[in-house]
Amino acid sequence: MSEQPGHADHPGRHHHYTESDLARDVADLETKSATAARIFDLRRIIGGLFVVYGVIVTIVGITDSQSAIDKAQGVNINLWTGIGMLVLGIFFLAWLKLRPTPPPLPPEGLPEEKESA
Repeated sequence: MSEQPGHADHPGRHHHYTESDLARDVADLETKSATAARIFDLRRIIGGLFVVYGVIVTIVGITDSQSAIDKAQGVNINLWTGIGMLVLGIFFLAWLKLRPTPPPLPPEGLPEEKESA
């Protein structure tokens, strides 16, 4: 089946990709994918949410009335839960900082680019 100039998919366009063009496009997509993976790392999302909610619950615990504390059998449950959430959120964010997502490995079979001076 021969490609006709008026083909419905790509009228009047013929694309000829070399292997180096294809390898460059794949490398660009892998770099963008790795960047997106680092931005949307679950540790960042979970840690951030736990810190935000921990701050809110801790503030509620600090401002709780004595009747609310009495309902929880004398334990300021909001304060302790808020502190626990803060600690967990800080743990996730510290984990992200200390062990970041590794950069992607270079594709196999492609020659390494050397810097020219």
